[in-house]
Amino acid sequence: MSEPPAPLDLGSLRHRIEAIDHQILELLAARLAIVDEVAAAKLAAASPFRDRTREDLLIARLRARAVELGLDAHEIERLYRVVLDMSVAHQEAVVRDRADVPRKVAYQGVEGSYSHLAAQRRYGGRAGGALLIGHDSFRAAAAAVEHGAADVALLPIENSTAGSINETYDLLAGGALTITGEVVSAVEHCLLALPGASLDRITRVRSHPQALAQCQRWFAAHPHLTAEIEFDTAGAARGVRDGGDPTQAAIASAAAATTYGLQIVARAIQDEATNATRFVEVALRPTPVPPDATAKTSLTFTLADRPGALGEILTRIAARGLSLTKLESRPLRSARWQYRFYLDVLGHLAAAPLQAVLAELGELTGELRVLGCYPADAGA
Repeated sequence: MSEPPAPLDLGSLRHRIEAIDHQILELLAARLAIVDEVAAAKLAAASPFRDRTREDLLIARLRARAVELGLDAHEIERLYRVVLDMSVAHQEAVVRDRADVPRKVAYQGVEGSYSHLAAQRRYGGRAGGALLIGHDSFRAAAAAVEHGAADVALLPIENSTAGSINETYDLLAGGALTITGEVVSAVEHCLLALPGASLDRITRVRSHPQALAQCQRWFAAHPHLTAEIEFDTAGAARGVRDGGDPTQAAIASAAAATTYGLQIVARAIQDEATNATRFVEVALRPTPVPPDATAKTSLTFTLADRPGALGEILTRIAARGLSLTKLESRPLRSARWQYRFYLDVLGHLAAAPLQAVLAELGELTGELRVLGCYPADAGA
């Protein structure tokens, strides 16, 4: 009689699998080293980092090879989609970290707008510089990031006087963008007009609706003035210059007066001396935040269908010792009288208290998504 087969050594088998896993990691590292060279070649040729047609052809070849090897083609495609995403992110990181490559920054408005000035302050002096690109609307600035025309967009999200800027919250609900930073910028509104113009002759004042809302007391003190909405503060100033009408004025920054050759008729006309706007930087992918940084995490969620769900959420956040810095709600377009909530918490996403809260919120929310973890601005 033949001897029975020796029992399998489970430890030995696991050791062999681990050795293969190490080989896979080494091959992935070698692949990313070649990706570095690809990034340099694409940069020199001004080619896009993402070539969907080539990716689909590669996936088709890999699926065919998987079948030859007896592997599940669907699962291999899933695996390689992740590898391709990792490669693209690595290429972007290589270029982003090069000192000679300017960061492309989208913002709403024209030169001299408050968004433009905030972007100048945030990115001025950056190694490699920054290319600031103005757009007619917040949606257009966000779309520039989504489509790869810009690396980041700087969007206003709330003002200390006029409150939340709902359009930015609605753009974040789309899910394509993540918050990677914030900056708080002081806002001083000035009344700008043509040289020689006087306040008693001005009849119409043009500006962005947020700027007009931040100067309500000043308008109440000057009832002869009619407010007119423009898409941008600096754009309104440019329109006053181009119109040549001394009865028209704009509410904009002092920098806009210099840019468009206008006279400052009145300074600091905003309702509150401490008037400031908080901007968020948005990108397609998150940026690592050092563990010891003072961080802020933004969440969005809908409520589960149970009484007191929102109150329970706030109670659990407080129980973990986390500070809530913002709570905003916006109506869901798909469901009447239902709302999406936006919440900012002081805390690092990777820290234990916030991780514990996220684990607990599943039963209280219908949808829960992290909008971003980023360094908190000390002035926020």
